[in-house]
Amino acid sequence: MSMNQIGVVTIGRNEGDRLVNCLCSLKAQLPDEMPIVYVDSGSTDGSLATAREMGVAAIALDPSRPFTMARGRNAGFDYLAKHHPELAYIQFIDGDCELVEGWLERAVAVLDESPAIAIVCGRRREKFPNASPYNRLADMEWNTPIGEAEGCGGDALIRIEALNRVDGYNGRLICGEEPEMCIRMRRQGWEIWRIGADMTRHDAAMTRFSQWWTRSVRSGWAVAEGAVMYGLPPERYMIRKSWSGLWWGAVLPLLALGLVLPTGGQSLLLLLAYPVLGWRIYQQRRRDRHDSPAHARLYAIFCVLSKFPQVIGQGKYWLSRWRKQPSTLIEYKSPFVTRGAKSG
Repeated sequence: MSMNQIGVVTIGRNEGDRLVNCLCSLKAQLPDEMPIVYVDSGSTDGSLATAREMGVAAIALDPSRPFTMARGRNAGFDYLAKHHPELAYIQFIDGDCELVEGWLERAVAVLDESPAIAIVCGRRREKFPNASPYNRLADMEWNTPIGEAEGCGGDALIRIEALNRVDGYNGRLICGEEPEMCIRMRRQGWEIWRIGADMTRHDAAMTRFSQWWTRSVRSGWAVAEGAVMYGLPPERYMIRKSWSGLWWGAVLPLLALGLVLPTGGQSLLLLLAYPVLGWRIYQQRRRDRHDSPAHARLYAIFCVLSKFPQVIGQGKYWLSRWRKQPSTLIEYKSPFVTRGAKSG
């Protein structure tokens, strides 16, 4: 496959220097003739102008409809399909990520050799994993198993034929749009693979507990919506996570506290289930992912704690659905407005 048949779509909203770094990493590695399009979701930090100054095609989403990352990716896909119909693959990359050198060559080889594969993704790593425990947790989250996968994340090399077959991403989803699209692809017989290669460096920029909490609320929303869309057999998508969040985040604590008087306080012993759950997660991370004791402990603690914001996210989804309100972005990042181009 010639590099002339590959295009790049990057999306962002108020990414500041993170977007500059993303585009620098692309411009430094890719041939001049490879088309790159940036799609902006209502930024107020001059991101559109910056992208254009760097020689990248830049388009803005219509603000009359709710912004979603799925809408952004679809807009980039549509632009490339219209202006570069010769393309066969698209590399999607979020505006807070930087492309790792050599990734495209390895990913293209996989798609070239296996016509049944629609998507190939690799290891997304946090750029500053030691900056905060929340960045470290994100880095651990990105460390998914190698081999055939059920879904992918925002960064991935995707076959345009497969994208056309499923009509791209579901533009109304505010989160979880990538695995949802993968379900539709797998229903048509396509495969998704995660290979053992570094793909992108991600800047989560999570330094506050409140950011992690909001991100976990967003995850709960994705769990609830995913269960509604694909909870029935054969996928039973997100059903287990949905019940897990409900049990650990709401039912168990309500039982423990609500039965304090009738049981003379003995119901509080139910709360001992949380450290037991944490210990099981710790052991699993040590056994299956070979995490260090400190990292496995951090992951276990926050995995248990995440049950509470996740059930809030599930509740937000159901409340919004009941009220028939349009979904809006759940953002955990603060705008990054300081500029100064830095190489990737």
